[in-house]
Amino acid sequence: MSSVAVLTQESFAEHRSGLKDVEITGSVPEDEAYIPTYLEAFPPLPDKSTPGEKTGEPAGAWSKIRPIKASVITQVFHVPLEERRYKDNSQFGEGEEAKVCLDIMQKTGAHIELSLAKDQGLSIMVTGKLDSVMKARKEIVARLQTQASATVLIPKEHHRFVIGKNGEKLQELELKTATKIAIPRSDDPNANIRITGTKDGIEKARHEIQLISAEQDKRAVERLSFEKAFHPFISGAYNRLVQELSQETGARISIPPPSVPKDEIVITGEKEAVAMAIARIRAIYEEKKRKTTTISVEVKKSQHKYIVGPKGNTLQEILENTGVSVEMPPLDSASETIILRGEPDKLGPALTQVYAKAKSVIVVEVIAPAWLHRFIIGKKGQNIGRITQQLPKVHIEFTDGEERISLEGPTEEVEQAQAQMQEIIKDLMARMDYAEINIDHRFHRHLIGKNGANINRIKEQYKVSVRIPQDSERCGLVRIEGDPQGVQLARKELMDMAQRMENERTKDLIIEQKFHRSIIGQKGEKIKEVRDKFPEVIIIFPDQQQKSDIVQLRGPKNEVEKCAKFLQKLIAELVESSFSISVPIHKQFHKNIIGKGGANIKKVNNAASIFSLHFYSRQYKHNIKHNKTIDCIKTWT
Repeated sequence: MSSVAVLTQESFAEHRSGLKDVEITGSVPEDEAYIPTYLEAFPPLPDKSTPGEKTGEPAGAWSKIRPIKASVITQVFHVPLEERRYKDNSQFGEGEEAKVCLDIMQKTGAHIELSLAKDQGLSIMVTGKLDSVMKARKEIVARLQTQASATVLIPKEHHRFVIGKNGEKLQELELKTATKIAIPRSDDPNANIRITGTKDGIEKARHEIQLISAEQDKRAVERLSFEKAFHPFISGAYNRLVQELSQETGARISIPPPSVPKDEIVITGEKEAVAMAIARIRAIYEEKKRKTTTISVEVKKSQHKYIVGPKGNTLQEILENTGVSVEMPPLDSASETIILRGEPDKLGPALTQVYAKAKSVIVVEVIAPAWLHRFIIGKKGQNIGRITQQLPKVHIEFTDGEERISLEGPTEEVEQAQAQMQEIIKDLMARMDYAEINIDHRFHRHLIGKNGANINRIKEQYKVSVRIPQDSERCGLVRIEGDPQGVQLARKELMDMAQRMENERTKDLIIEQKFHRSIIGQKGEKIKEVRDKFPEVIIIFPDQQQKSDIVQLRGPKNEVEKCAKFLQKLIAELVESSFSISVPIHKQFHKNIIGKGGANIKKVNNAASIFSLHFYSRQYKHNIKHNKTIDCIKTWT
């Protein structure tokens, strides 16, 4: 069952810091939800005191000022695992639940925080103004909790009181109980009102509707106050006793659901029927109060959910079998104390059932090295999938970074799962190994290679898994896992790669860009000769558009130095054997020298391969215009 915790502005900070003393209620308390009118908040000043009156005493409306409450409230409620609509915990915080909450926050303006409880239930905290919080809570219950439906029958003439003026009462009731209430049209002879929502919400809505009907019923209405602890005896197991009382007496008996902390029981009907029902209820109450006693037992908090059972059915089963009521501490309480109330001779059998239910599900831990966990799970969860398919009631949980694996479920199935898990671990330990090597994080990207080419080749070749830390971690620890022989071979190759990179050097040479073509040669023939001479050195020329003079050499330190000296010697020879002259030619004759389509220049180049004439129309346009010259560059090759 879900419950809602309402926090005041003062206790909100306590809740966020982890305190557990928040009062659990099924709805917003009246004094918290109350919004004063303008006249109540700001009453008129009193008239001047008349002679003879005492001064300093409050007068008029000022003596009845109601304190203004905080406009922002917080509600916290719990959605049990069995009532969750989305149960995929692998994407918690990223899946449908997160999308739904984001949409609700945008619609209502309330702030929503989700957290996952140990029992895999949801704890939801909603903060905002009262109206926004109530709307958000209704949306959350409708979209994140599984929905059920039920009907409540009240006289047709009472329907309009449930609806209220302009539907305000109905809207308030839906927000208060987080349900959808469908009331038949006035021309529909059906008098059943359909309620859709969670089990708790339906119970609360039904209770409120019955109270509205009772108020409007012209028959007798009686309100009795009996201790909440004795309500289960009046209701009986699965509410059978109260239903029998209603049928026998003809009175309508409304008992607040367990989630509503009220002692009041409302009885409506004909006066004689009401009187008869009151007498029967009072007799049950007085008898149980006289005959029953209580015992308290301590049971681990993790086992409480097995005593309660799905939707509280186990508690009802114990009450039916033994006549003993079992009182559980609130879900958000750290208390492990359970109170059993019943006749002394029946407390023993009830206690036996409580312990049996608590131990019907066990939790065991299997120890395995943390690095082995993903191999135990298997690719895409294949290994664990085989166990959970055979034993669907067993829940297996791996704790990140820890060696323990938790198994939870029925005793027999957990024992089988534990045996299978230990077999998997034994097998993996026999044929799996791991190694850790420390490699400077600067070299990690080179180990990985372009698009993961290097690391993927190593993984495939040696059948191992290699885990390299992210750059942001600035950690040098590389982990290799897999077949023992493959692990050692992969380790050796990675160490060799790292050693080569540690000996590697990068050197920048300043070579004027105009010489780059001469060094590269036609179709890269000359630079190929250099690379053949120094095969371990990578020579990188800048892009022509960059207009950079930096040529980068990368490779083993000694080879880089030799290659650098070779290139410097080559540049010196080019500089020594190269010269340029400027020939003044009138601009009007430039077109004649170039020729149509550059024909004349081509003839010159073809006729004398040792002479190269270049016209730089953009670079030297200004010089040509004023100096009437053309640069002619002669290069000896």
